[in-house]
Amino acid sequence: MKKYIYSLLAIAVIANTTPALAQKKAYDFMVDGVKVVVQPSGNDIVEIQTVIKGGVQNYPAEKMGIEAIAMRALTECGTAKHDKNSFKNALDKVSATVEAYTSKDCSVIRMSCVKPDFDAVWPLYAEAIDEPKFDTTEFSRIKQDAINDLHQNESSPDASIDKMANKVAFAGRKYAEEPQGTPDIINHLTAAETKAYYNTILTKSRMFIVVVGDIDQATVEAKVRALLAPLKKGAPYNMPESFFRVYNNSFNDESKELATNYVEGVTSGPQLSSPDYYAFQIAMRIFADRHFLDVRTNNGLSYAPQAWFSSGSISVAKFSVSTTQPNKYIAVFDKLVDSTKRNGFTPAELADMKVTYLTGFYYKNETNAAQASSIVANEVLYNDWRKSLTLIDNVKKVTLADINNAFVKYIGNIVWVYQGDTKKVDPTLYKNGTLHQGDNPVNN
Repeated sequence: MKKYIYSLLAIAVIANTTPALAQKKAYDFMVDGVKVVVQPSGNDIVEIQTVIKGGVQNYPAEKMGIEAIAMRALTECGTAKHDKNSFKNALDKVSATVEAYTSKDCSVIRMSCVKPDFDAVWPLYAEAIDEPKFDTTEFSRIKQDAINDLHQNESSPDASIDKMANKVAFAGRKYAEEPQGTPDIINHLTAAETKAYYNTILTKSRMFIVVVGDIDQATVEAKVRALLAPLKKGAPYNMPESFFRVYNNSFNDESKELATNYVEGVTSGPQLSSPDYYAFQIAMRIFADRHFLDVRTNNGLSYAPQAWFSSGSISVAKFSVSTTQPNKYIAVFDKLVDSTKRNGFTPAELADMKVTYLTGFYYKNETNAAQASSIVANEVLYNDWRKSLTLIDNVKKVTLADINNAFVKYIGNIVWVYQGDTKKVDPTLYKNGTLHQGDNPVNN
């Protein structure tokens, strides 16, 4: 159930979790114009995440993937002081991690080590950020690795239908772009232009740093100040927020020879700043359970039907299914949505989901890395990392009326996409609906 849990990232990187309550209070301070957030951990692990804001906003469509390749190069192409092998050997010697990745909204360069090794690992981390080598031989290798990953991803029906859904639903918006790029674009990137691009986004104005670990403020400040010393200030950057609204049902299909057919729908969701945000999160989680029960258990139409809320600078609700009977699926889906809107959710469903949600929150945020990622998500998307500390209270406040109203408000017209045997699907059922066409509108 990969999509029931969120997504940027991925990445994560995404605002649906909150740090576990720490023994000491989190705080922030500024170093040369860069915000630094410190969350004491009460353990011997140090997790640091340096964030570059922007994601797909940072580059034109014809350069999709350049930031993802740049992030790979930071730790795979060596640095000014270490070649690739000596860099990795130094990390392996102390079982530490330095890696980087990108999403639609930001890129993250992270390190993780045990506290006694912090002074040994930090210089490697700083080198990767400040002095990446972009060695041409290694760059060719990581490009081929990225191209292989893209081909492998495209061969996954789940990934392929989700990519198609994003492309169709977000057409004309930056969010339609894929951070990992395309094989053709990646193939034509050079080490020199990728390094030049990296230098344009590595500015203090786009950065903030999160530290989860028991490192005193003076030490953190000194390390960060040295890290930032070579960097330019850069122009101010603010993450754009865009509300997504579907005005008419639509259907796009693509013929593919698959063992079964894949369907995905995209519709509206509340922005992160909306008062409906937490209510809609809970509503979609309950609906996901209903969707699974109705589609799989009651009607046997799919082994893994999914419904989820994907939140970012654009937030949407999504529904997906793999099925041999796509026309029967849309009939079941339409009736389920209609019934949910008319009858609402139940008090028992709300109470159970609150427990499930908060239990999952505590479980997922036991690690320093998860706590750091939650702070990152809230700072990137809300511009307020402290919201990561208030999730529990926000969830507890949600009422039955809140979730019912949120579901009715946002679940409306849907962008549908389809991959598989196009002879087995009737597009008019997806565009016009099935509720007024009888209980069994089509026999597949």
